[in-house]
Amino acid sequence: MTNFIPIFPLGIVVYPDEQLNLHIFEPRYKQLIKDCIAENKPFGIPAVIDKKMVEYGTLVEIVRVEKTYDNGEMDVVTRGIKVFRILEVIRSIPDKMFTGAIVSYPENHFNSNTRLQMQVLQALRELHHILQISKTFKKADEELIAYDIAHHAGLSLHEEYEVLHLFQELQRLEYLKRHLLKVIPVMAEMERLKDRVKLNGHFRNLTAGDI
Repeated sequence: MTNFIPIFPLGIVVYPDEQLNLHIFEPRYKQLIKDCIAENKPFGIPAVIDKKMVEYGTLVEIVRVEKTYDNGEMDVVTRGIKVFRILEVIRSIPDKMFTGAIVSYPENHFNSNTRLQMQVLQALRELHHILQISKTFKKADEELIAYDIAHHAGLSLHEEYEVLHLFQELQRLEYLKRHLLKVIPVMAEMERLKDRVKLNGHFRNLTAGDI
């Protein structure tokens, strides 16, 4: 299935079911939001990476307008729906300031593996413990999927985008698991180094060890 959607390119990756709060201030995007509200239609957020709009993005719906300012700016709450692939960018739309795109929607599979999912969650919480970060999720552990936790795993923008165009839940979980198992030892060593730096210059009880 293909269709036309207005697009709002941003330097972020949005995942399906993610809530994204936007402050709308540019005239073209104020027009886009007003049109989508009037027609009860979604719009697309393709990721912009290295100053270039990339191939995949996420279709989002407007949940509500939180606030409208006197100058027409808006605070808008949106929610991700599904991943799209851009087939063609439409840069000129009659009477519109924003651009659009012809997109398709790749088939996405959410079949999971409980053991793998729990391994990823355990690794994620180990990373957060090392970094002394407290994170809570709105879903129970068994309901969490890769999209729910990807933003909390310390991925770069490039890596978050790679997760976006993996269309099997098992692939996404494996990707997160590999990433976490790679960064946890690095972060742990950094924390140990930080502790050693803090100790420098303090009075310490030292022994010569067994010689």
